[in-house]
Amino acid sequence: MRLYAQKTAGLPPLKIRDVKVVATSPPASNSGGKRQWVFVKIHTDEPGLYGVGSATNRNNCFAVASAIERHYAPWWKGKLVDRIEDLWHETNHRGYWRNATIVNQVLSALDMALWDIKGKRAGMPVYELLGGKARDGVALYDHCGGRTKEEVVEDVSRSLEEGFRHVRVQYAGGYGGGGFREPEAGGRPEGGFGGVAFDEAKYVEQVPKLFEHVRAQVGTDVELLHDVHEHLTPSAAMEFCRRLQDVRMFFVEDPLPPEQIEWFERLRAVSTTPLAMGELFTHPLEWRPLIAKRLIDFIRCRVSAVGGITPADKIAVLCEHFGVRTAFQEGGDNDPVNQLAAYHVDLSSTAFGIQEEHDFPDLIRELLPGTAEQRGGYLYGNDEPGLGIDIREDLLLSRYPLEAMPIGAGGKTVRSMDGGLVRP
Repeated sequence: MRLYAQKTAGLPPLKIRDVKVVATSPPASNSGGKRQWVFVKIHTDEPGLYGVGSATNRNNCFAVASAIERHYAPWWKGKLVDRIEDLWHETNHRGYWRNATIVNQVLSALDMALWDIKGKRAGMPVYELLGGKARDGVALYDHCGGRTKEEVVEDVSRSLEEGFRHVRVQYAGGYGGGGFREPEAGGRPEGGFGGVAFDEAKYVEQVPKLFEHVRAQVGTDVELLHDVHEHLTPSAAMEFCRRLQDVRMFFVEDPLPPEQIEWFERLRAVSTTPLAMGELFTHPLEWRPLIAKRLIDFIRCRVSAVGGITPADKIAVLCEHFGVRTAFQEGGDNDPVNQLAAYHVDLSSTAFGIQEEHDFPDLIRELLPGTAEQRGGYLYGNDEPGLGIDIREDLLLSRYPLEAMPIGAGGKTVRSMDGGLVRP
C-alpha cells in the first residue's frame, strides 16, 4: 500500500455520502430469459467519485436489496472509505449473527465498492493494490456436455478450437450430469414422483465411462473437470473418484455436500483424483479445515458469497501456504462486477488455479461498460483504475427493474426414484 499512500498523499479523508441499490433483471442472453442482479453504487464526498459492488444472490435478491436499503446503507453513511478492513468487520458483526448468506452478499457489495473507490482514487487497478500481477491472464474452463458420448466429444472439440484447454464436462440428464432415469422408467412407488429421477448407482457406473471415452478421443492435451453437484452419498463419492483416477482429471467438483466435509479425509485416502469444493461455502469454518489439512486441491467459493475481495484474497493467501489452488465459482447466475472482483484476486495471487468462464451478451456490455472479455480461453480486464467497470443505473432501473423468478425456477434439487430429495 506504499504506492497507494504516495498517490493519495495530501488528499483529504473520504467518507461515504450515499448508497444507491441497483436491483435489475436484464436479459440473460440474446435468446431470452432474465437475470436477478443486485448492485450498489457507493458515492463519496469527493464529487464524481463512487464505487460499484455486487450483492447478487439470485434466490434471495429481494431480501439482499432490502437489507442494504433498510438496514445497512443508512448506517454506512459518514463512514471512512479507506478503512475497508475495519468497516468490513464492523458490518459483519453489527447484526450479531455473522457470516450468513444474506450478510455476506451485503458485505460483498460494500467491500467491492470500497476497493473500486480506492483504486480509482489512486489511479490504479485493484490488482495493483493487492500486490500486482502474478500472471499475464486468468485462465478459464469452458462448459461442455451432451446427451451422448459422441455429442460430448464434439462439444469438447469445439471448445478446444476456441482456445480453451480446461473443459468441464457434464452428461445427459439434469444438472450434475448423468445417472438420471426418464419418467417412463419403472421401479417407482405407485402414485409417487413421476419426473426425471437421479439414480446414484447409474451415475457412478455411467460418468467414469464417459470420461474414459472422452480422454481416448481428445487425448491428454485437455484438462477435464466434472461437477458432481453434491448428489452422492459418501461411499458412492469415494468409489466414483476412485474410478476416475486413470482419466487424470483436473478436478472433480463438490463430490459431497458441505454438511459432510468430515468425509473428505477418508475420500482423500482412497483416491488420487484432485478435488474441488466450496461452491456453497459461506463461513471460514467450512473452508479452513479442508485447506489446512490439504484435503482438497481447489477451493471453489464464489467471491460475493464469502463477502467480497477482502475475504477472497485471504482465502487465496491461506491456499498458498498449504498448496491448494483457487477455482472461484463465477458461472451460472454470476454478474460482470463479481466476475471482475474474482479476476483481480486471481491475477494477483500465486495460489490461482482456474476460473469458471461466463461470457455476457453485447447488451450487458452496453449496460455495464468495462465488462471483462474472454479470448482464447483467458479472461481479460481493461486495466482501468479500480475494478474497471461501471453501471448504467439509469438504463438498468428504467428498462430492466428487478423481477421475481417464475414460480418453480431457480431450484437445484432433484428427486430419487422413490421421490426422496437429492441435495443440494
